[in-house]
Amino acid sequence: MKSRHLAALSIVEDALQSRLADAARSVGENASEIPRVTLPPTRDPSHGDFATPVALSAAKLWKCDPMKVASALADHRDGGIAGVASLEAARPGFVNVRMAPGFWSGVIAEVLERGDDYGRSDALAHTGPVLIEFTSANPTGPLNVVQGRSGSLGATLVEMFRFAGATTASETYVNDAGAQLDTLAASLYARYAALFGVDVPFPEEGYPGDYVIDVAHKLRDRDGDKWLHAGPDERRRALGKFGRDVIVEEQRADMERFGVHFDVWFSEATLHDGGAIDDVVADLQTRGFAYEKDGAIWLRSTDCGDDRDRVLRRSDGRPTYLAADAAYHRDKLRRGYKYLVNILGPDHHGYIARLSALVAALGHPGSIEVLLAQQVTLKRGDETVAMSKRAGNTVTLAEVMDEVGVDAARFFFIERAPESHLVFDLALAVEHSQKNPVFYVQYGHARIASILRKAAETGKSALLERARAAADVAHLGHPAEIALARRLSDFERTVVDAVNDRAPHRIAEYARNVAGDFHGFYTGCIVLTDDDVLTSARLSLSIAAKTVLASSLRILGVSAPDSM
Repeated sequence: MKSRHLAALSIVEDALQSRLADAARSVGENASEIPRVTLPPTRDPSHGDFATPVALSAAKLWKCDPMKVASALADHRDGGIAGVASLEAARPGFVNVRMAPGFWSGVIAEVLERGDDYGRSDALAHTGPVLIEFTSANPTGPLNVVQGRSGSLGATLVEMFRFAGATTASETYVNDAGAQLDTLAASLYARYAALFGVDVPFPEEGYPGDYVIDVAHKLRDRDGDKWLHAGPDERRRALGKFGRDVIVEEQRADMERFGVHFDVWFSEATLHDGGAIDDVVADLQTRGFAYEKDGAIWLRSTDCGDDRDRVLRRSDGRPTYLAADAAYHRDKLRRGYKYLVNILGPDHHGYIARLSALVAALGHPGSIEVLLAQQVTLKRGDETVAMSKRAGNTVTLAEVMDEVGVDAARFFFIERAPESHLVFDLALAVEHSQKNPVFYVQYGHARIASILRKAAETGKSALLERARAAADVAHLGHPAEIALARRLSDFERTVVDAVNDRAPHRIAEYARNVAGDFHGFYTGCIVLTDDDVLTSARLSLSIAAKTVLASSLRILGVSAPDSM
C-alpha cells in the first residue's frame, strides 16, 4: 500500500509524463520511448517542493534545447494539475513543482491516521522470502566490535525489508567445525588444569583472553576434576563442545541485549554430522558443476563468473570451507528463500564472487548478495582504544555496550555506509549535547513528549484530541511547518530507497534530519499559543513528527524516550 500523498504525487508524475509524450509527438519522436518522469524532493525549498530533470534527458535524446522541453512541461495552457500550486521551468532544464498547501496538511492527517503504520508499504512484497545472514562468528570468544557493527547493520536491514513489505528472516551461522574447536579445547584444558594446580602448556595458537578462564571455572563447577583423568580424544571432543556451548550462549545473550534477535542460529557442525557436505559435492558433480583434478574435487566457478575454479574437497578427502558453504546455501534455498543477503566481515571481499558462483551452480543465479561490514576503529576522544583485558586482542561488543549503552552503540554502528571504515568515538557517544547524534534525535522525541504533557497539564486536553484528529491541519503554513511536513512526507520513500540501495545508514541520517527540522519548527513557531486553532494545528504536526521519529528509531533498534 502506497501512502496517499505518494499516490497523489504519482498522479502529478503521470500528468507530466503525458505532457512529455505530447512534446515528443510535436517534434516527431516516438512517445512510447521517452524518459520516465520522477519527482524527487528538492534540497532547496526555493526551487519548489519537488523537481524533475526529465527535460534534460529528453533533450539529449531529441537533440534540442532542454529549456524548451521544460517550458512545455510547465505550460499551463491545457489547465493545471490537481494538487499543484505552480510549475516552473528552471535552467538548465528542470521543472520545479510546488504543491498546494492542502497536500502538506494531507500528509500530517495521514501520519495521524496511520500512526505506527505510517511509512509502511508493500513496495518489496514481490521479492519473495528474504533471508539475511549476519554476525556469523566463531564460537571461540566474545563478539567483537566488527560483529557489533554487522549486528546493527543486519538487524536494521531486516527491519527495513519488513517495513517495505518483504517477508524477511534473520539468521546467524555458528562456525563450530574444524581445527578452531580443537584449539579452543586445548586452551580451555590449560586454564582448567591450572585451577587444580596442574601445569599444562598453553597452546601456541591458543585463545589467551580471560574469558577462557571464566569458561574453565564453569567446567570445574560442573565436572570437578573429571577431565584431568580422561583420555585426550574424549577430553578434546568434550571440552570443545562445552566451550562452544558456553560461548555461543554468551554471544546469544549479548545479541539479545543488543536488541538483535536471530530467527535461526545455524550450526556448521550439523552439515558435517548429517552428511550434507558429501551430498552437495556429489550433487554438483552429477550436475556437471564439479570435477576431479589432481585427486581433488573442484567447483567450476569460472563458468559462473568467478576468476578461477575453487576446491571443494582436498586431495586428502577433507572438505574446504566452500564445500560447507555449498551445503549451507543449498539448505537456505531448500527452505524456500528466494533471495539471500550475507553480511560478512571486512576481510571477506574474495567471497563475493565465489558465493555468487556457488548459488548459480546450485541452480539459483542472482539469488545472493554479499555486503561487507568494514573495520571499526574505537576512539575515546583523541585516544585510540585497541585492546581488551577480557578478549585479549580486541574490544568486545559487551564492553562497548557497558560504556555507552545499547542505544548509542546501535546508532553509532549504523551511522556510516557498510562499505565505509567507521570511527566510533566512545566519548562522543555518552555526551549529552547536540554533537552526539543519538542524543540529538532522542532529545527531539523527548521534547515533543514534553510539549504534549504540558498541553495536558495546562488544560488543553480537548485541543490534544482535536490535534490527534487532524481537525485544524489546514491552518499550517509557516515555512518551518511546511519544512517539517516535507520531511515527514519522505519517510516511506526514504525507507524503500534505503532498502533498494542496501543503505541502512540513511535511516539514521533521516532521523537526524527529522529531529533537526522539528527543532527548527520549535524555535520558529510557538506550539502552545492563545489561538486554539493554531495550537491544535501545531500539536498535530508535533504528534506526527513524534510518530515518525519513533518509527525511525524503532527500525534502527534504538529506544524513543519520552523524557531525558
